[in-house]
Amino acid sequence: MSNIVVKGDYPMNKVELLKKLLNSSRGNLFSLEIPTTKENEKKIQELVRVLETEKRIKLRENVKREYSVYLHGIIKYASE
Repeated sequence: MSNIVVKGDYPMNKVELLKKLLNSSRGNLFSLEIPTTKENEKKIQELVRVLETEKRIKLRENVKREYSVYLHGIIKYASE
């Protein structure tokens, strides 16, 4: 259920992040680890907040690691 992304292949916008979440999901649950830098970590957090505000996802877990961000949650509604 987990999907690890190649370093430097971080999502640049909410559409790319949503696609990665859809690809890393099983049913409506997703689990994704995104390798990142400190600068990109803030951008990813902002995009996750936008997707939560739009009620597309519900984040259950958000773990900041030294070189990555781990996201786990539920995809509520997402059209491809």
